[in-house]
Amino acid sequence: MAIIINLDVLLAERKMSVTELSEKVGITMANLSVLKNGKAKAIRFSTLAKICEVLQCQPGDLLAYQQSRTAP
Repeated sequence: MAIIINLDVLLAERKMSVTELSEKVGITMANLSVLKNGKAKAIRFSTLAKICEVLQCQPGDLLAYQQSRTAP
């Protein structure tokens, strides 16, 4: 199972920097980088809601599920 984080795509579409998002959401650059790079183990709903508010998107725009491939 893999959850794909489309944060970089949304930031590019909105011409917003990671620094600007960090300031508007109130999350550290380090934590935002962990999320952006898909290394996060969890995300608080309040953080997800704030990111969606700032980026004017839905959680489904930010997160996607990709089924893992199994070897034959």
